Amino acid sequence: MSTTLALLLGLQTAAPPPTPEPEPAQEEPTGRLGPAQQGSGDVVVTARRRSESVQRVPLAISVIGGEAIAETGAYNVSRLTQLQPSLQFYSTNPRNSAANIRGLGAPFGLTNDGIEQGVGIYVDQVYYSRIASASFDFTDTERIEVLRGPQGTLYGKNTTAGAINIVTRRPSFEPEARAELSLGDYEFVQVKASASGPLVADAVAIRLSTSITTRRGTIYNVRSREWQNSQDNQGVRAQILWRAADNLDLTLTGDYNRQDPNCCVQYYARVGDTQRPANRRYPALAAAQGYAVPSTDPFDRLTDVDTEIRAKQKLGGLSLLAEWDLGPGTLTSVSAYRFWDWDPSNDRDFIGLPITTVSANPSQQEQWSQELRYASNGRGALDYVAGLFLFHQTIDTQGLQVQGSAASAFLLNPTSAGARNNVLDGLTARNTIAFSNTSAALFGKLTWRPTDRLSISPGLRLNYDRKKGSYVSVVTTGMGSTTLTADQRGVLAPQAYEPRFSQWNLSGDLTLAYQFSDTVNGYATYARSYKSGGINLSGLPLDAANDPILSVASVEPEKVNHFELGLKTQFLDRRATVNLAAFWTEIEDYQATVTNNQVGVLRGYLANAGKVRTRGLELDTAFRPTERLSLYANAAYTDAEYARFVDAPCPPELTGGAQSPPNCDISGQVLPGVSKWAASWGAEYGVPTRLGDVDGRFYLGYDASHRSRFSSNPSPSVYTYVDGYSLHNFRLGFKSDGWNIFGWLRNAFDEEYFDVLSVQSGSTGLIVGQPGDPRTYGVTISRAF
Repeated sequence: MSTTLALLLGLQTAAPPPTPEPEPAQEEPTGRLGPAQQGSGDVVVTARRRSESVQRVPLAISVIGGEAIAETGAYNVSRLTQLQPSLQFYSTNPRNSAANIRGLGAPFGLTNDGIEQGVGIYVDQVYYSRIASASFDFTDTERIEVLRGPQGTLYGKNTTAGAINIVTRRPSFEPEARAELSLGDYEFVQVKASASGPLVADAVAIRLSTSITTRRGTIYNVRSREWQNSQDNQGVRAQILWRAADNLDLTLTGDYNRQDPNCCVQYYARVGDTQRPANRRYPALAAAQGYAVPSTDPFDRLTDVDTEIRAKQKLGGLSLLAEWDLGPGTLTSVSAYRFWDWDPSNDRDFIGLPITTVSANPSQQEQWSQELRYASNGRGALDYVAGLFLFHQTIDTQGLQVQGSAASAFLLNPTSAGARNNVLDGLTARNTIAFSNTSAALFGKLTWRPTDRLSISPGLRLNYDRKKGSYVSVVTTGMGSTTLTADQRGVLAPQAYEPRFSQWNLSGDLTLAYQFSDTVNGYATYARSYKSGGINLSGLPLDAANDPILSVASVEPEKVNHFELGLKTQFLDRRATVNLAAFWTEIEDYQATVTNNQVGVLRGYLANAGKVRTRGLELDTAFRPTERLSLYANAAYTDAEYARFVDAPCPPELTGGAQSPPNCDISGQVLPGVSKWAASWGAEYGVPTRLGDVDGRFYLGYDASHRSRFSSNPSPSVYTYVDGYSLHNFRLGFKSDGWNIFGWLRNAFDEEYFDVLSVQSGSTGLIVGQPGDPRTYGVTISRAF
C-alpha cells in the first residue's frame, strides 16, 4: 500500500508542520478521504518508534487504516495479503501458519516450535511470538503498518524479514462509542463494538471493545453431514489509561480471545505420479479398498474425512505500557505476559479411509517480555533510539498419533509380513514435548543530519538466544506392547532426545537518506542481520536402523545480507504518490522444512539450506484526480530462489521407489509460497448527496488483487504448484455523520483457487488442498458516536 493509499483507506492525517517532522495526527472524521490529504497533509506512523511522516521514513512501509479493514473485509492477518502484494500468509490451521514478506520469514510446511519467525507481529508494541497467537480478529484497530526488510535495530525481538505493527485506538477522555454489524451469506455474522470515556476527569480513561465472528463452513463433509472450515471467534479487550503526571502515561491492557471453529480440512485435489509401483499408488490403493472420494473436483467442496476436525484455541494476555517524557527524550517501558492454548484435531490422511485416525498436538504456550526504550525528542541534527529487550517463552505439547485399519495397506509394501498381518492397526505414538526459549538484546539506532537534507542512520543489535527442549515419543502397538517390528518402527519410531542451542550475535544496519525536495525522498540501506538458530521439536529423521539421527537435532542461525534502494515521491499538490523500492537479500544457512525419505511416513524436520536469494521491485502508487475519485495500484516483483541447496528433499515424483535418490539438488529453483508477480489495485468514487435533512455521500468502491502461480511444496513439484488467480471485490454504500452503510461482494467472479496444496504421507501421489473462499456477499452497518 502506498502512502497516499493509506489516506484513501481512512488513516489518521495531519496538516504539515513547520518542522521537518510532523506532530502526531488527529483522527480524520470525514472518512477515507479527508481535507488534510487534499491540502497536502501527512500520514503519521510510529514504525521507527517515534511519530513521523511516512513519506520521510527511509524504509519500505505500507499502512492500512482502520476504516479500510472494515470496508475491504481484511479483519485478520491472513486477509491483509489482498491489500499488500509483498505479504504472503499460508495456513492449514492456526498453528501451521506462516507469514512471509518478500518470500522470507518462516519455513513453508508444518510448523516447528523450535525456531523463530522472521516476520514479527506487534500489537501496541507487544511482541507476539507465534503467528498463531496473532490469528485473532482485529478489534478497534486504528492502523496497521507493514514494514518490509530487517527491523532488528528498532524492535525488541529480532525480525529479519519485516514486521507487522498493529496499533489500536487508545482510551479517550472524550466519551465515544463505535458499533459495527456485518451480515452475509454462509450465515456470516460479525459484530464489533467499543466504547471509551473518562473514569476520572483528565486522569483516567478506559476503552472496552469486543468482536464476535461466526460463519458456516464452505466445505461439506458427506460422512459427518456437517459444514467444515467454519469460523467461530470471540474476543474482548480492555485498556485503562492513567495520566499519572503531566509527563507520564500508564496504559494497562488486557485481552482474551476464544476460537472454536469446525476447522481445518484439506482434501482431494489431484493425483500425481511417484516412483512407487503402479499398484502402490493412490488410485490402485483406493480401488483395492473399494474407496472413492465424494468428488474428484475439489471445487465441488465435498469431503468425507473420518476424523473429527477441530481448531480450538484460547489466547490473551496483559501488558503495561509506560511512557515518561523526560524532556530531552521519552523513556518507554513495555511489560507483557501472553498465553496461547491450542486444542486441535486433524485428519492427516485427508480421505475417508482409516489410515491415520488421530493426529493432534495440543499445546500450551506462555511468554513474558520486557522492553525498555529511550528515544530522543529533539528535532536537531541528532536523534537516537536505544533499547533493552528480554523475552522468555515456554511451550508444552502432548502429541498423539494413531494409525487405523487401512494404514498397513497404504503405508507398507504388500510383500512385508506387516502388511499381510495388518500390524499398523492401532499403532500409537504419544509424544511429550517441552520447549524453553530465552533471549535478550541491546539495540539502538542513531540518526545524524549533517545537512538539512541528508541523514545518516547506523544501527546495532547485540543478541543472545538460548533454546532447550525435550522430545519423548512412546510408541505402542494395538495390543499395548512397546516391542515393535521393523515395519512398525518405520512408520512410528520411539524417540527421546534433548536438543540445545545457545549463541551470541552482533548485527547492524546503515541507512543513508536524502531529501531532494519537500516531496521527493530517497534512501539506501544495508543490513547485516541474524535469525536465531533453533532446535527440532517434531521428531528426527531415522537412519537405516530406524534410530533418530541426533546430529540434526539443532539448526544454525540464518545470516542475512540485505540491500535496498527506495524513492518516495508526491506531486500534483500531493494528490499523487509514487513510491519505489528495490531490494536484494541473501541468506546463508536458510532454515528450511524438509522431509526424510521414508516410504511409510512423511516426517518434517528442520535443516539448513546452503543459501537463499530473493530480489525484487515494489511499486506503490495512488492518485486522486478529482474530489470524487481516488485510485491506487501496487505491484511487487519477487524473484526468490534456493541459490544453493544440494541435499534437499526430493519432490513427490522422485520419491517412493527402490532407486529413488535419497536427496535432490534444487539449487536455482524457486522458494515455496512466493508469487513472482503480485499486485493490488482499486478505486472509489463518491457523490455528495442530501437525503432529507442528512448530508452524506454515496460511494462505489472496487478492490482487486492478483498473484501469479507459486510452489506449495518445499521442493518444487509439477503437482504442487498453485495456479495464479485474481480476486475482485466491490462495495456500494452511503456515509453520513458517523454512519457507514454498504453492501459488499467479495471474490465477485467466484474465482476457483487454492490457498495451499500438500502431499499425502507415503509417496502415494495423492495431492490434497485447501480451496480459498468462494464468492460471498453481505452488508455492513457501522456507527461512530
